[in-house]
Amino acid sequence: MLNVVVNGFWGPRGESVPDIAERWSGTLTALKDIDGPTFDVWHEAGDDLPSDPVLKPSAPALAEYIERKNTGPDLDVVGRTMSLWAQNPGAARVSLAIHAGSTSHYAVNSVSLAFRSREVDETVAVIRRAPEILRLLAESWGIDAGQVYDRPQYRAVAERFGLENSDPRCGRAVFLSAGRAALAPEGLPGTYVRTKDGGLVVDLTRDGTESPAIETIIEANARLREAGALEKLPVPFDRATF
Repeated sequence: MLNVVVNGFWGPRGESVPDIAERWSGTLTALKDIDGPTFDVWHEAGDDLPSDPVLKPSAPALAEYIERKNTGPDLDVVGRTMSLWAQNPGAARVSLAIHAGSTSHYAVNSVSLAFRSREVDETVAVIRRAPEILRLLAESWGIDAGQVYDRPQYRAVAERFGLENSDPRCGRAVFLSAGRAALAPEGLPGTYVRTKDGGLVVDLTRDGTESPAIETIIEANARLREAGALEKLPVPFDRATF
């Protein structure tokens, strides 16, 4: 069963609803450019049924959705949560969940794109391009650290290093913000791709041509942690990125 996640986190960064909507709209456009059949016809998150309303992925429509789904006090502190899903013929089901705009010193902002299917597997092109999608999310949302993983890889790394859900780690690919990238060791068993803001994606799949063993992922985590590239942000959080 396909169950692959691409995600990322960052610390406090206040953003208005229009700003969040612009980032989100740009993300959806870029995803469709990567794989049109998978990233098309987005539904509002509701009952996860085909009857859920379809949302036009424009900045104004997304801004209205964000406002509608987030009510209550202190939203500029706690941030806003929103999600969409899509499932098209012959493609994996995808969900895109975002929490952004939080200025809290104790809660992270995040973006997560999940692929799930019983019909398609990890050989499909969109999954092999997951490290590229990680770079896209990193550049779109200004994340601090992120990764690509499946569940066995995630559990193995979490158990080996005693990690909490939001702790930085390396999956089959890892993104490091500019400060983290400056500490990354050379010679990890993958390709190194720089992002436009000085970050770094280390892709242990080598552009989707290899399937790294869990032992390889564990070793990459060990080396990155030893170098300081996977240190947590200080708590209480005092900045968005390392």
